[in-house]
Amino acid sequence: MDNEIIEYLSRYVPISKEMEKALIESTFIKTYKKGTILLEEGQLSNECYFIFKGCIRSYYVKNEEEKTIEFYTEEEAVTPSAFGKNTPSEYYVECIEETLAGVGTPGQEAEMFVKFPQLESLIRAFGEAVIAKQQDTIAEFKMSSPEERYLQLVKNRSDLIQRVPQHQIASYLGIKPESLSRIRKRLIKS
Repeated sequence: MDNEIIEYLSRYVPISKEMEKALIESTFIKTYKKGTILLEEGQLSNECYFIFKGCIRSYYVKNEEEKTIEFYTEEEAVTPSAFGKNTPSEYYVECIEETLAGVGTPGQEAEMFVKFPQLESLIRAFGEAVIAKQQDTIAEFKMSSPEERYLQLVKNRSDLIQRVPQHQIASYLGIKPESLSRIRKRLIKS
Protein backbone atom coordinates (compact mmCIF):
# COMPACT_ATOMS: atom_id res chain seq x y z
CA MET A 1 0.00 0.00 0.00
CA ASP A 2 2.87 2.38 0.69
CA ASN A 3 3.72 2.32 -3.01
CA GLU A 4 0.23 3.55 -3.86
CA ILE A 5 0.77 6.73 -1.84
CA ILE A 6 4.11 7.30 -3.57
CA GLU A 7 2.63 6.60 -7.03
CA TYR A 8 -0.26 8.96 -6.38
CA LEU A 9 1.90 11.83 -5.11
CA SER A 10 4.52 11.34 -7.82
CA ARG A 11 1.88 12.23 -10.42
CA TYR A 12 2.06 15.77 -9.07
CA VAL A 13 5.56 16.30 -7.63
CA PRO A 14 8.92 14.53 -7.99
CA ILE A 15 9.45 12.21 -5.03
CA SER A 16 13.07 11.80 -3.89
CA LYS A 17 14.19 8.55 -2.26
CA GLU A 18 14.51 10.46 1.03
CA MET A 19 10.92 11.77 0.76
CA GLU A 20 9.66 8.32 -0.25
CA LYS A 21 11.27 6.76 2.84
CA ALA A 22 9.88 9.49 5.11
CA LEU A 23 6.37 9.15 3.65
CA ILE A 24 6.37 5.38 4.09
CA GLU A 25 7.61 5.68 7.67
CA SER A 26 5.09 8.38 8.62
CA THR A 27 2.00 6.84 7.07
CA PHE A 28 -0.08 4.46 9.07
CA ILE A 29 -2.28 2.18 7.01
CA LYS A 30 -5.43 1.07 8.80
CA THR A 31 -8.45 -1.01 7.89
CA TYR A 32 -11.83 0.12 9.21
CA LYS A 33 -14.98 -1.97 9.32
CA LYS A 34 -18.14 -0.83 7.60
CA GLY A 35 -20.05 1.42 9.99
CA THR A 36 -16.97 2.68 11.84
CA ILE A 37 -17.45 6.27 12.99
CA LEU A 38 -14.10 8.01 12.45
CA LEU A 39 -15.24 11.34 13.84
CA GLU A 40 -18.31 12.37 15.82
CA GLU A 41 -19.90 15.77 16.15
CA GLY A 42 -18.23 17.50 19.10
CA GLN A 43 -14.97 15.51 18.93
CA LEU A 44 -11.60 17.05 18.15
CA SER A 45 -10.32 16.05 14.73
CA ASN A 46 -6.76 14.75 14.91
CA GLU A 47 -6.70 12.46 11.88
CA CYS A 48 -7.00 12.84 8.13
CA TYR A 49 -7.37 9.95 5.71
CA PHE A 50 -6.27 8.95 2.22
CA ILE A 51 -8.54 6.22 0.88
CA PHE A 52 -6.97 3.26 -0.90
CA LYS A 53 -10.10 1.13 -0.91
CA GLY A 54 -13.57 1.82 0.39
CA CYS A 55 -15.99 4.67 0.88
CA ILE A 56 -16.32 7.28 3.61
CA ARG A 57 -19.19 9.68 4.14
CA SER A 58 -19.41 12.94 6.05
CA TYR A 59 -22.75 14.10 7.39
CA TYR A 60 -24.54 16.39 9.83
CA VAL A 61 -27.38 15.40 12.11
CA LYS A 62 -30.07 18.07 12.13
CA ASN A 63 -33.43 17.58 13.83
CA GLU A 64 -32.51 13.90 14.28
CA GLU A 65 -32.08 13.51 10.51
CA GLU A 66 -28.80 12.78 8.74
CA LYS A 67 -27.76 15.25 6.02
CA THR A 68 -24.99 13.83 3.85
CA ILE A 69 -22.33 16.35 2.87
CA GLU A 70 -19.98 14.25 0.76
CA PHE A 71 -18.81 10.79 -0.22
CA TYR A 72 -15.10 10.00 -0.54
CA THR A 73 -13.77 6.99 -2.44
CA GLU A 74 -10.48 5.63 -3.76
CA GLU A 75 -7.62 8.11 -4.19
CA GLU A 76 -9.47 10.84 -2.33
CA ALA A 77 -8.43 12.53 0.88
CA VAL A 78 -10.73 13.18 3.80
CA THR A 79 -9.55 16.13 5.85
CA PRO A 80 -12.24 17.20 8.31
CA SER A 81 -12.65 20.98 8.51
CA ALA A 82 -11.64 20.92 12.20
CA PHE A 83 -8.48 18.85 11.51
CA GLY A 84 -5.69 20.01 13.79
CA LYS A 85 -7.55 23.17 14.85
CA ASN A 86 -8.37 22.07 18.39
CA THR A 87 -12.03 22.90 17.79
CA PRO A 88 -14.90 20.40 17.95
CA SER A 89 -16.17 18.91 14.73
CA GLU A 90 -19.61 20.00 13.58
CA TYR A 91 -20.25 16.77 11.69
CA TYR A 92 -19.64 13.02 11.54
CA VAL A 93 -17.28 10.98 9.35
CA GLU A 94 -18.24 7.33 8.83
CA CYS A 95 -17.01 4.35 6.80
CA ILE A 96 -19.92 3.10 4.70
CA GLU A 97 -17.83 0.26 3.32
CA GLU A 98 -14.86 -1.58 4.76
CA THR A 99 -12.12 0.97 4.16
CA LEU A 100 -8.36 0.77 3.83
CA ALA A 101 -6.81 4.20 4.41
CA GLY A 102 -3.58 5.98 5.13
CA VAL A 103 -3.99 7.96 8.34
CA GLY A 104 -2.13 11.17 9.13
CA THR A 105 -1.98 13.50 12.12
CA PRO A 106 -1.21 17.23 12.44
CA GLY A 107 2.17 16.41 13.99
CA GLN A 108 3.17 14.12 11.12
CA GLU A 109 2.01 16.73 8.62
CA ALA A 110 4.01 19.54 10.25
CA GLU A 111 7.14 17.38 10.43
CA MET A 112 6.86 16.41 6.76
CA PHE A 113 6.32 20.03 5.67
CA VAL A 114 9.49 21.13 7.46
CA LYS A 115 11.53 18.34 5.86
CA PHE A 116 9.96 18.61 2.41
CA PRO A 117 8.62 22.09 1.57
CA GLN A 118 7.51 20.90 -1.89
CA LEU A 119 5.04 18.60 -0.14
CA GLU A 120 3.42 21.59 1.58
CA SER A 121 3.08 23.29 -1.82
CA LEU A 122 1.50 20.14 -3.23
CA ILE A 123 -0.98 19.86 -0.36
CA ARG A 124 -1.86 23.54 -0.74
CA ALA A 125 -2.47 23.02 -4.48
CA PHE A 126 -4.69 19.98 -3.70
CA GLY A 127 -6.61 22.07 -1.18
CA GLU A 128 -7.16 24.87 -3.68
CA ALA A 129 -8.38 22.37 -6.29
CA VAL A 130 -10.78 20.80 -3.79
CA ILE A 131 -12.17 24.22 -2.82
CA ALA A 132 -12.68 25.16 -6.47
CA LYS A 133 -14.43 21.84 -7.14
CA GLN A 134 -16.66 22.31 -4.10
CA GLN A 135 -17.63 25.81 -5.21
CA ASP A 136 -18.61 24.47 -8.63
CA THR A 137 -20.55 21.62 -7.01
CA ILE A 138 -22.43 24.01 -4.71
CA ALA A 139 -23.30 26.34 -7.57
CA GLU A 140 -24.47 23.43 -9.73
CA PHE A 141 -26.48 22.02 -6.83
CA LYS A 142 -28.29 25.32 -6.22
CA MET A 143 -29.16 25.78 -9.89
CA SER A 144 -30.30 22.20 -10.54
CA SER A 145 -33.55 20.40 -10.00
CA PRO A 146 -33.45 17.17 -7.97
CA GLU A 147 -33.67 15.16 -11.18
CA GLU A 148 -30.77 17.09 -12.72
CA ARG A 149 -28.72 16.52 -9.54
CA TYR A 150 -29.39 12.80 -9.74
CA LEU A 151 -28.43 12.67 -13.42
CA GLN A 152 -25.18 14.54 -12.67
CA LEU A 153 -24.41 12.04 -9.92
CA VAL A 154 -25.03 9.14 -12.31
CA LYS A 155 -22.83 10.81 -14.94
CA ASN A 156 -19.95 11.89 -12.67
CA ARG A 157 -19.95 9.31 -9.86
CA SER A 158 -21.96 6.35 -11.08
CA ASP A 159 -20.09 3.97 -8.75
CA LEU A 160 -21.86 5.56 -5.78
CA ILE A 161 -25.25 4.42 -7.06
CA GLN A 162 -24.21 0.78 -6.44
CA ARG A 163 -22.07 1.37 -3.34
CA VAL A 164 -24.15 3.71 -1.20
CA PRO A 165 -27.57 3.10 0.40
CA GLN A 166 -30.31 4.95 -1.46
CA HIS A 167 -31.43 6.93 1.59
CA GLN A 168 -27.90 8.37 1.82
CA ILE A 169 -27.91 9.21 -1.90
CA ALA A 170 -31.25 10.97 -1.40
CA SER A 171 -29.84 12.91 1.55
CA TYR A 172 -26.79 13.90 -0.52
CA LEU A 173 -29.10 15.17 -3.27
CA GLY A 174 -31.17 17.12 -0.74
CA ILE A 175 -34.35 15.10 -1.23
CA LYS A 176 -36.38 12.43 0.57
CA PRO A 177 -35.90 8.74 -0.36
CA GLU A 178 -39.44 8.63 -1.74
CA SER A 179 -38.62 11.48 -4.14
CA LEU A 180 -35.50 9.66 -5.31
CA SER A 181 -37.60 6.55 -6.00
CA ARG A 182 -40.05 8.61 -8.08
CA ILE A 183 -37.20 10.22 -10.05
CA ARG A 184 -35.62 6.83 -10.77
CA LYS A 185 -38.95 5.33 -11.88
CA ARG A 186 -39.65 8.32 -14.13
CA LEU A 187 -36.20 8.03 -15.74
CA ILE A 188 -36.60 4.30 -16.31
CA LYS A 189 -39.93 4.89 -18.11
CA SER A 190 -38.53 7.57 -20.42
